[in-house]
Amino acid sequence: MHLEIERKFLVKDLSWKESATSSKDFQQGYFPTGDGVTVRARIAGDKARLTIKGPINDISRAEFEYPVPLADAIAFLTDFCIKPVILKRRWYVPFGEFTWEIDEFAGKNEGLIVAEVELDAPDREFPVPPWLGREVTHESRFRNSRLVRHPFCEWTDEEKR
Repeated sequence: MHLEIERKFLVKDLSWKESATSSKDFQQGYFPTGDGVTVRARIAGDKARLTIKGPINDISRAEFEYPVPLADAIAFLTDFCIKPVILKRRWYVPFGEFTWEIDEFAGKNEGLIVAEVELDAPDREFPVPPWLGREVTHESRFRNSRLVRHPFCEWTDEEKR
């Protein structure tokens, strides 16, 4: 089992793109579940994975991830996952000793850009990039699993702030 510890932020501007070293397109969908557990099918390039995440405890949660055949993942996204499927490009941006993952959403979540940093401990400090905006780690509407049920295009102006 892996313990996922991450913090999530909005970005102030697009200056982070100057430092991006690579990017990858993602399609991911979520199976209907309950009790704070999420089950996700994800296609990144020509690779597919099934991920099970436990309930969130502050900024961490248990995570299990397994490779699956690409054809299976396509069937999961098409036939079993809640719609809309999440579409995004993930950019990898080094800053200090960390590599930030910046998700630039498309489809029904176009216009939303979220930066994440994975940590090895909940209290781990990290340098703050100049393009980093406000923290949204504890705001559930910014979770991908919530964006399938309430996509960014349906948010009010107040929700987008």
